[in-house]
Amino acid sequence: MLIPLVIGVTGWLLGWWAFGRVRSLEHRSAAQPATGGVTIVIPARNEELSLSNLLADLAAVRPAHSKVIVVDDHSSDRTAAIAESHDFVKLIPAPPLPEGWTGKSWACHTGASRATGEWIIFLDADVRVLPGALDALLADLVEQGGLVTVQPWHRTERPYEQLSALFNTIAIMGAASGTERRPCGAFGPVLATSVRSYGLVGGHESVRSAVVEDLALAQRYHEHGLGVHVALGRGDFEFRMYPAGIRQLAEGWTKNFASGASSTNPLRLLAIILWITALASSSVNVFDAARGHASVAVAVALYAAFGAQLALLFRRVGSFSTLTALGYPLLVVFFIGVFTRSLWRTYVRRSVRWRDRQIELRVPAA
Repeated sequence: MLIPLVIGVTGWLLGWWAFGRVRSLEHRSAAQPATGGVTIVIPARNEELSLSNLLADLAAVRPAHSKVIVVDDHSSDRTAAIAESHDFVKLIPAPPLPEGWTGKSWACHTGASRATGEWIIFLDADVRVLPGALDALLADLVEQGGLVTVQPWHRTERPYEQLSALFNTIAIMGAASGTERRPCGAFGPVLATSVRSYGLVGGHESVRSAVVEDLALAQRYHEHGLGVHVALGRGDFEFRMYPAGIRQLAEGWTKNFASGASSTNPLRLLAIILWITALASSSVNVFDAARGHASVAVAVALYAAFGAQLALLFRRVGSFSTLTALGYPLLVVFFIGVFTRSLWRTYVRRSVRWRDRQIELRVPAA
């Protein structure tokens, strides 16, 4: 029983290390305000169920001297009509998608080309903006410079959405936020930068073919010596991912995860792999103990330790229940299945499907 115990304890400790001390945006009354105007760019493709909520938020909390641009990425629903119904919104239909571009990068590039002022914020259409969030984001940007990126708190409503818990947690681990560590990535739902820095790195045009454009954009900032500053969004930004069903959820994570793993720092990636291995091992230990092939005390202790760890981590990233954390063997099985599918689509078929588009990938063979 020594080997499972060593695997479990090592993996448990690596889980804490990988997640790290994730910061949140600070709300400081004495913070230096952003001057020079801000443009908010919202790329939107078939977002009629989400866009109205975001625009209602912005109507109430958008900064003074701000410009809001919605780029309609060839939607077939009421996305454009919803944008036009708000008089403070500038609607821009995206031109035909050029060869070699992904749809989101093209929409972001189209919106950014119309930006005015000193600052630019990219928001996904399913994001909710709480009072004070944009002021805190801009104050952080003024202080930090470079690229500030926030992972919104994941709000869930239906039971299947709990399956995203492990994916969200691993995404935070891969980004490696913390004051002492250099982040390895970024979060596409909320990105903020200066127009000058965005132009210096080449903007979304420089990552036009990347299927995970946020990670690729973060790398561009690093290459130009500009910092990438990661934060969690609880209390500031929220979103509900994949509300259309479990198929959409699986497709979304399939699109992102293999490409994201290839962009993660190797040491951090190894730590995450060992943590997932320990999660799987502790699950197997319980079944072995039930059959009399392992120590019941050790198996139960490890299972409880991982359940408690996940409950605490899940609470940081979204509205995931303690019951979900305690049922983590199911999450591990689902994660392995989706990640295997993502590897197949990314490195063998070289294409993924998202938002009714087939995206051809330009990635090196594994």
